[in-house]
Amino acid sequence: MRLSALLSGGKDSLHAALLLESTGFTIEEALTLVPQEEDAWLFHTPNLAWVALQAQAWRKPHRAVSVAGRGPEAELEGLRGALAPLRSRGLDGVTVGAIGSSYQWSRLQRVGEELGLEVFAPLWRMDGARAVREEIQSGLEIRIVQVASEPLEAELAGHTLDLPLLEEFERRAKGPTPFHVAGEGGEYETFVTDAPAFRERIEVEESRRESRGASHRWAITRAKLVPKPAPRGPAPGPSGP
Repeated sequence: MRLSALLSGGKDSLHAALLLESTGFTIEEALTLVPQEEDAWLFHTPNLAWVALQAQAWRKPHRAVSVAGRGPEAELEGLRGALAPLRSRGLDGVTVGAIGSSYQWSRLQRVGEELGLEVFAPLWRMDGARAVREEIQSGLEIRIVQVASEPLEAELAGHTLDLPLLEEFERRAKGPTPFHVAGEGGEYETFVTDAPAFRERIEVEESRRESRGASHRWAITRAKLVPKPAPRGPAPGPSGP
């Protein structure tokens, strides 16, 4: 099946698309919705301008669609407009990184049914810690680009999300202020700078920290693709006589 991948730049949307690609689906494009509001209801917003570098590294065409208007209904209409051309282009459906947001899932399903498209969400209802652990172990290089939850301090913005930090999140999530370990409730947002499917990795050259109320963002202001180190081959064996 030929699919469009809804790509926000974050770990879940990319991992979902890579999982489907690894099982035989064809990802024809990376599709990014760009809302007017920073606190969008349906879409991830931090560092959307750099998703094009992910698509370039992955060797996929990238299509960015601006959402006209503000609020939930405008976002839903923007999604409908972005997905509407897919059937006429011969695509069968769309991939999403939804894990536990019924709000997001129900609206994606509704638009998919209206347009005759299948919606694939391979991470749906997966335990949050398990999903993040699999993403890290699969080789994704993940940076935290926004935190907006009381148990997570502002200084985490810009940090790499690795297994030790995930274990710390699991510990904190069991404390007096529980949160979704995968950030599904907006507790934190991420951006992927490298993946096994990328031909190059993204190098962040400049960034800045921004704070607005309880939300703290690591904004990428300059980035580029750089070559990956060549994989090491097997050690040479002993020379012959």
